[in-house]
Amino acid sequence: MNPDGWMGHTGICSVTFRQLPPAELVEATAAAGLHRIEWGSDVHAPPDDAGALDNVRGLTAAAGLTVTSYGSYWRAGDNDPAPEPADRPPPSIEQLVSAATRIGAPRIRVWAGSAGSAECPAGQRDRIVRDLRHAAEVGAVSGIQIGLELHRLTLTDTVESTLRLLDEVGHDNLATYWQPRVDEPATDAIDGLRRLVDRVCAVHVFSWWPFADRLPLADRAQLWQGVTALLRERADPLDLLLEFVPDDDPAVLPREAAALRSWLPPDASGDDAQP
Repeated sequence: MNPDGWMGHTGICSVTFRQLPPAELVEATAAAGLHRIEWGSDVHAPPDDAGALDNVRGLTAAAGLTVTSYGSYWRAGDNDPAPEPADRPPPSIEQLVSAATRIGAPRIRVWAGSAGSAECPAGQRDRIVRDLRHAAEVGAVSGIQIGLELHRLTLTDTVESTLRLLDEVGHDNLATYWQPRVDEPATDAIDGLRRLVDRVCAVHVFSWWPFADRLPLADRAQLWQGVTALLRERADPLDLLLEFVPDDDPAVLPREAAALRSWLPPDASGDDAQP
C-alpha cells in the first residue's frame, strides 16, 4: 500500500465509535483496511490525560496506522466545551496543540463559533476571526495545521461564509474540512466542494438522508462518486475519514470502507489496499 496514495488516506474519526475502547477501535480500523485515525478529544484522547494520549499514539503505531488529526470541540469565539464532560473545563488552543503533538497528529479540527452565519453578530464574528488567527499562529509554531469543521450553526454553514472566514483570518495554516450539508442534494454538495476544494484539508465521509438518517455509504453513491472524482481531479490525496456509520455499529465498518475504496483508484504501487 502506498501511504501517499488515495487508498492510504482512507481512515475513520474515532467519534464514530465513542463506545469502543481505543484498542478495539484500532483493531476494527485495521481489520476494515483503513489506514488513518482522527482521535477525538471528547472520549478517547482528552487533552489533559497524558496517559490516554500516549495510549492512543502507541496503539495506532503498533497497528501500522497513522494518527492523522486531533478532533477537538474547541469553538473559536466562545470555547463552548460541549460535548466535553461538564466537570472538565474547555481546553485552550495551546493545550490542544500540546495534546496533538503528544499523539503525533499533524492537524487539529476546530469549530467556527456556535451561531450560524446569518445570526452571528458582527462583534462575535470578529472574536471568532481573532481566535482562529491566534489558533493558526499557535499551531504553526509546532507545525500543526488548524482545520475548520464544516457545520451548521457555525460560521462555516455556507460556502460563502466559509470562504469569507478563511479570507478574514488570512493565515496559511488555517484550512477547512468538507462534508455534505444536512439535506443537501448531491449536485449542490459537489458544486460547493468545487468552490472550496483548494482550501480543503480533509473530508468527513458519511451518507445522511434525509436530515440525520444514517444510511449505508453506497445509498448516496451519486454523491460520493462525484466527490471522489472531483477530488482526484483537483487535489493531491487528502484524508477521507469515515464518520457516523449506520446504528453506530462496528460490524458495518468493513462494508462502509469497501464502498469508499470502490470510488478510489488503486495505488501506484498496484496494491488496492483491500483488507
